[in-house]
Amino acid sequence: MTNPIISEECRWHAVADLSALQHAALNAILGSATLAIQQCGQFHLVISGGETPREIYRQLCLADTDWSVWHIYFSDERCLPPTSADRNSRMAGAAWFDHVPIPATQLHIIPGEAGADTAAREYAKTLRTIGMFDLVLLGLGEDGHTASLFPDHEWGIAPGSPDTLAIFNAPKPPLQRVSLSAARLSRSRQVIFLVAGESKYEAVAKWRNGENIPARAILPATGVDVLVESALLMPLSVKNL
Repeated sequence: MTNPIISEECRWHAVADLSALQHAALNAILGSATLAIQQCGQFHLVISGGETPREIYRQLCLADTDWSVWHIYFSDERCLPPTSADRNSRMAGAAWFDHVPIPATQLHIIPGEAGADTAAREYAKTLRTIGMFDLVLLGLGEDGHTASLFPDHEWGIAPGSPDTLAIFNAPKPPLQRVSLSAARLSRSRQVIFLVAGESKYEAVAKWRNGENIPARAILPATGVDVLVESALLMPLSVKNL
């Protein structure tokens, strides 16, 4: 991890470009896995979809680790057929799971094909016996959303919030989704955001200015680490020179 720029509960780690971000994220994931396996004999990781982590998942296939003790969870899922290329689980499978010997019973996939209500209830049962996650990987949308927690929607912030939320009117297709709540995502020993691409500039600025975007609702006791392309941290006046 790079030297952080500290702002409240966030540690902003500026990296040169997408390749450097993916390299730093890969090292952070493997470092977290090594520590968790040494201390607890298991590694509980929450992953997200999107283009930014896809290459990270591909590179994880080459990792020298004990896959038999990895447990994988998802921050959110689209309510689509299991084979849909737009499913987070299918993307991660094609890039990673299909190529390493993680036991199938330890790939905790959200059953989005069952519809938002049923899938949220079933995944809540899956999470019921799980305490703290070891690591949560999240992205940042152009509107400041993370997982499937969107502006002007329920985020599940309160400590007593359910672990999972059924989403029926997402502002981007598909309308039905399942998301872990902000409160559940915050119950992790470490949270890392991966932020790349010029389209994220405004969302990063809002976050750093303290505006109430969904990403700010993820508040683990240890704070969050944000791996971000350095260009996204430039003042607008400098960026436009």
